[in-house]
Amino acid sequence: MSLSALERKEYIVNKIHLEGKIRSDELVDTLQVSFETVRRTLEELEKENKLKRVYGGAVKLTLGRMEPGVALREHLFAPEKEKIGRACAGLVQDYDVIFIDDGTTTLQMIHYLTNVKHLKVITNALPALQLLQQYKNRGMLDAEILLLGGVVNTEQDRVTGVLAEQMLEYFQANKAFISIDGIQLKKGITGYDAERGSLMRKFIERSEQTIIVTDHSKIGEVKMYKIADLREVDIVICDIDLPEAWAKTLEEYDTSWIRAK
Repeated sequence: MSLSALERKEYIVNKIHLEGKIRSDELVDTLQVSFETVRRTLEELEKENKLKRVYGGAVKLTLGRMEPGVALREHLFAPEKEKIGRACAGLVQDYDVIFIDDGTTTLQMIHYLTNVKHLKVITNALPALQLLQQYKNRGMLDAEILLLGGVVNTEQDRVTGVLAEQMLEYFQANKAFISIDGIQLKKGITGYDAERGSLMRKFIERSEQTIIVTDHSKIGEVKMYKIADLREVDIVICDIDLPEAWAKTLEEYDTSWIRAK
C-alpha cells in the first residue's frame, strides 16, 4: 500500500477509531513504510490530539466516563469543530427554522449564518444565545432567536428538563443540529447525560431533518444514554471520511456522511 503522508494519517485515524488500538508493526506491514516513519506519524497524530501513543503502537484518545465541562470542551479538537460548524451552516437555507443544541461543535456554525435570510433559531445553549445576540445586534444576522426554558446546568451552560421538552412541543423545525458524545454502528448515537439525551430526542422528533455533528474522537464510542439509532439520522457531519465498514449499513439507512473540509 503506497500512500502519501496525509493518506497514512487518515488511514490510521479511521482504523484506530473503529478498533480502539493499533500496533506499529502492523502499520509497517500494511503501509509498507519504516518503523521510523510510523513512529513519526504517530507522534504527529498525538500532537494533533487524534490518538495516544503507547508501547508498541497507539490507542484511541478517550475523554473518560464523565462529561467534560464546557470550558474544557471548547478547546478540544477546536480546528476540527470549526470545519464541521462551517459545513453545518452550508446546509441552512433562507427561511429555515433550525434547532441548535448546546454542543461546542454546533456553536461554531453560528459564525457562518450571516448570509442566511429570515432564519429562526431555537436553542437550549446559553453560549449560542449570547453569540446569536452579538451577531444580531451588529446587524450581521437576520434571525429570530428563541431560547428554551427549563433547568439551567451552569457547568455545561445549557437548559434541559421537562419544561424545555414541553416548550419544544410548540415548534416544528426544518433541521436539527445535534452534537453527540458517542456514535457507533450498532449502538447508534449516545450521550453522557440522560436529561440532555431526552431533549435531543425531542429535537429529532420535532424536526424534518436530523443532522449529527461529531469530530473523529466520538467514532466508535458508546456512552450511557441512548439518544437514537443511526437509521433515524439523515446526515452525519464529521472531520474524517466515512469508515468503510459503515458504508453499506448507512446506505441501507439512507444516512448521508459529509466530511467537513
